[in-house]
Amino acid sequence: MPRVKRTLLLTLLTACSCAVLLLQLRNLRKHVNKSHILNSAGHLTSDIQWQTLKTFLALAQQYRMPLFLADMAALTLLTKDALQPHDTPQRDAPLCSFLCTGRPIMAFALFANRWKYDTGFLLAAEQKGFELMELRGEDPRLASLDTLSGEEIPLHFLFRLNGYIIQVVFLYERSGNYLWHGTLRLKASSDRSFAPFTRMDYGRHAGAYDRPELVLTVLDGLDVRVPRNISHFLSQQRRAHFLECHYRDARNFLQLYPDDASSPAVEFRRKAKALLRLAARTLAQLKVPFWISSGTLLGWFRQCSIISYSRDVDIGIFIVDFRPDIIAALTHAGLTLKHKFGKVEDSLELSFLGEDVKLDIFFFYEDGELVWNGGTQVKSGRKFKYIFPRFSLCWAELLELKVRVPCQTLDYIKANYGATWNVPVRTWDWKSSPSNVQENGVWPQAQWAELIQVY
Repeated sequence: MPRVKRTLLLTLLTACSCAVLLLQLRNLRKHVNKSHILNSAGHLTSDIQWQTLKTFLALAQQYRMPLFLADMAALTLLTKDALQPHDTPQRDAPLCSFLCTGRPIMAFALFANRWKYDTGFLLAAEQKGFELMELRGEDPRLASLDTLSGEEIPLHFLFRLNGYIIQVVFLYERSGNYLWHGTLRLKASSDRSFAPFTRMDYGRHAGAYDRPELVLTVLDGLDVRVPRNISHFLSQQRRAHFLECHYRDARNFLQLYPDDASSPAVEFRRKAKALLRLAARTLAQLKVPFWISSGTLLGWFRQCSIISYSRDVDIGIFIVDFRPDIIAALTHAGLTLKHKFGKVEDSLELSFLGEDVKLDIFFFYEDGELVWNGGTQVKSGRKFKYIFPRFSLCWAELLELKVRVPCQTLDYIKANYGATWNVPVRTWDWKSSPSNVQENGVWPQAQWAELIQVY
């Protein structure tokens, strides 16, 4: 082979070898960098998480953001240790025991009314290397007032650095004296690979919370505010699902069937609100959960208000939550017991009176895939049963009060009122009108004095 050709071939082979070597070195560097960030289980290392959190919390402090730790995993770890303000690990210890949960997400909540939206904070975060996804949505407080301006409010901030996500959940004050956050709803143009959205504690649905009392402490050497009663906050978070009333549907309904604006109707709504508030406060003291039921629930679902011609307030309680001191507590609160039907084991029903408005309490019994409550006719002792599909409970707002409703509201409404639930019915027979009513026997006459008590 001519010498020139051999030289050319050798040059080509050398170039190819160099290219392969460079490619290998490049891949090796990527592997080394990735190994520095991820551990053998594919999780972010504690050092990366801690440094990211340190940078973020320093910025939040600089811009006076009223944040507190709301991450379920981190708070769960804290419940295993006694937490005292400024009385945890040494400030200079890089060991990350509480805040580094191994998850690629950390959640903080922000009191929205205490922080003026500051683009300077967002710019500073970007300068520190954070990527930002800001998610906005309609303000339901304006929707309820029929004054939608088209302007959206911030609901969630997502900050990303080194593959680690810090979620900031905006908590807004609602008129029912509770805190609310919105859903984490991505738009069509959103980058769905930005974060592991399915693993987030907050945003799959809206949520409602009592205002937590906070304490400032040091976690893993970082200043962090946390709920004083962490167990209570965790319990609330698991049951925070909030349903917004359908304001647009309600407005359409009221255009077809205008609400009664007479003085008696306005006065009834005032009394009904006061009665519901009193019942909610009293039952909360007893730690007895309830939900609005029957016509009260129908009014919320259909027109975001009370049905003025219903003339009562209806609530439901699962019989497993019954407490013998319910009657005494409500009586002590100023209500008058009007009747007590049935017994704890079967078809218990209570009725109270406050300011000429009735509070009916129906106790619900579980039966396989169904639940039911009972009814009793005073004159004949006949028993009735009202059957519903199983349901869970969500929060909602009615008359500026935070109340529970069945999450599967439409199924509940249809079971009770049938397919024509959206058409007002002023004449209602509780023994025959409901779609889900069934005869359930007769109380033995010898037990009427005990089981049919009218005051």
